[in-house]
Amino acid sequence: MSEGIRAYIGLGSNLDDPRAQLDQAVAALGRIPGCQIQRVSSYYHSLPMGPQDQPDYLNAVAVLLTTLSAEALLDALQLIEQQQGRIRERHWGPRTLDLDLLLYGEQVIDSERLQVPHAGLFQRNFVLYPLQELEPEMVFPCGEKMKEIISGCSKEGLERLDNQ
Repeated sequence: MSEGIRAYIGLGSNLDDPRAQLDQAVAALGRIPGCQIQRVSSYYHSLPMGPQDQPDYLNAVAVLLTTLSAEALLDALQLIEQQQGRIRERHWGPRTLDLDLLLYGEQVIDSERLQVPHAGLFQRNFVLYPLQELEPEMVFPCGEKMKEIISGCSKEGLERLDNQ
């Protein structure tokens, strides 16, 4: 696939062997028709963002080249979550897999179903550091530069892991 839109996907898991969950999700991303994985960041160990009565998370970011619309890609991501046993019990609660459409090309999307860039993107070190690993010179759709955003983002509670 030589043409398409670059889409950045946030991956997270804190249940049922998170490393295996992320590995399976990366493989599933590569099987989405109209999508090709370009790169995947290292995995990062992070503290839960919401309630602290849950296990720590494993997070990563993948970049895809896709010919799918943003909504069709969101549908594919939600199907992968379901196939890996995602149950939505509480906001920011534990999960087998969370796949978030972080960025979709240079587009800004604000619909009832989808917000891109992803809401809270700039406040989440478990997204920004893996994203910086992939795109250190990124300029976000709002015009902000990765270097500026990351300089104000703490690494507290975040540890980069070897994916092996």
